[in-house]
Amino acid sequence: MSDPHESAEELGEVVEDLRRHLLWQEEAGGRALLVDAAKQAAERAGSLRAMLGARPAKAPSGTESPAAPEPAAAVAPEPTPAPPPVSRPVAPPVSASSAPAPRAVSSEAPSRPAPARSSAAASSGMLIDVPQQAPPYPGPLPGVVEGEIPTLDQIRRELGDCRRCKLCTGRKNLVFGVGNPRAELVFVGEGPGEQEDLQGVPFVGPAGELLTKMIQAMGFTRDQVYICNVVKCRPPGNRNPEPDEIAACEPFLRAQLVALQPKVIVALGKFAAQTLLRDSTPITRLRGNWREYQGVKLMPTFHPAYLLRSPHEKKKAWDDLQQVMKIFGKQPGSRS
Repeated sequence: MSDPHESAEELGEVVEDLRRHLLWQEEAGGRALLVDAAKQAAERAGSLRAMLGARPAKAPSGTESPAAPEPAAAVAPEPTPAPPPVSRPVAPPVSASSAPAPRAVSSEAPSRPAPARSSAAASSGMLIDVPQQAPPYPGPLPGVVEGEIPTLDQIRRELGDCRRCKLCTGRKNLVFGVGNPRAELVFVGEGPGEQEDLQGVPFVGPAGELLTKMIQAMGFTRDQVYICNVVKCRPPGNRNPEPDEIAACEPFLRAQLVALQPKVIVALGKFAAQTLLRDSTPITRLRGNWREYQGVKLMPTFHPAYLLRSPHEKKKAWDDLQQVMKIFGKQPGSRS
């Protein structure tokens, strides 16, 4: 039979190891649960001590009463190591931080995403499920009942004499868009050039003339399609639009696409493709591959202005447009 003194010492070591382990876990996290675990462990250790202290007295081979007092004397001082893990963490964590904290997190968890979703739905103008990283629609339009799709005229009125970015200071005309408001095919470009700024109509300069030939080669007329740009004002010197300018204009472009509900979008150039797709892949790799924008098929291809500078790339652009033609059941015509 084991010596009661040795059993008591071993028990003390076990309890001390358990206490240290629980304290270490407590510092790592899970305070509320670990406090309960420490409390339960201390209770179990106390009952185990009581059992060990009683066993020698009841054992038939024991030497009578002296065996009982000895473990009792050895065990009596030992409850002191167990209380510290209970007395230290119990008061602050359980009553103040542990118990309320989980409830607060669990109760707030549903409420935090909800506003984000509801605000996205509201800001997207009950129109589109705007991707989280995309700028929202500018807001409900006057005269549009929630749940209805706005018209292009309503969006144009909301855009007004836009002063939302610095491009307004140098423009002559705001260039909104042109074409069939029920078009199934939409072309999205980068921004107005000099002639577009003067006339207030997109794609009427040299690049516009080439785009018109491309549209005709596809078996359409300009009146059958819709044409617009990412930014509605001409960047000075035809420079590339800057991020803040795109951010100011993009919500209106997205609203236009919702109003149009097209079957196919052709993104002309890197700014149109990368803005709509939220993809920084170069246009040379994006082009010719079907993508999707808000459930609408999107074909990225080269901008007509680039094709004027690099005529050897026209064949690639024509290949891209022929893929679009197949969607509409049109036969390839002569390439321009």
